[in-house]
Amino acid sequence: MPISKWWAALPLLVLGSASADAESGFASFYPGVGKTGEMTCAHRSHPFGKKLRVSHGKISIECRVNDRGPFIRGRIIDVSTSAARALGMIDAGVVHVLVEAVDEAKKAFKDTNNNAAHEISVPLDVL
Repeated sequence: MPISKWWAALPLLVLGSASADAESGFASFYPGVGKTGEMTCAHRSHPFGKKLRVSHGKISIECRVNDRGPFIRGRIIDVSTSAARALGMIDAGVVHVLVEAVDEAKKAFKDTNNNAAHEISVPLDVL
């Protein structure tokens, strides 16, 4: 492969390793539709009840989809006020985030000393 084509393919190699369910873009916040203090969000396409991991800088939270939106061009998710507070975006209003779907499959196991059970995430293709 000529060097010029290799350099052109480099972004695809780097970005191709990211999760297929991940998207990045801008997030805003709104007074939540759910219970007070509950971390919820509005997303255009994920089903209601789906858990999403929203990351801003070094902070990641999980929130539940309970509404549709956002309806402003360039934004990919609206989070509730409590989720925005946890992400540290209250003062900024709109921030750049990474949104990933959370796999719900978990498996409980006991450690070798028979202590309390722990939950671990298991990829869905393993089950």
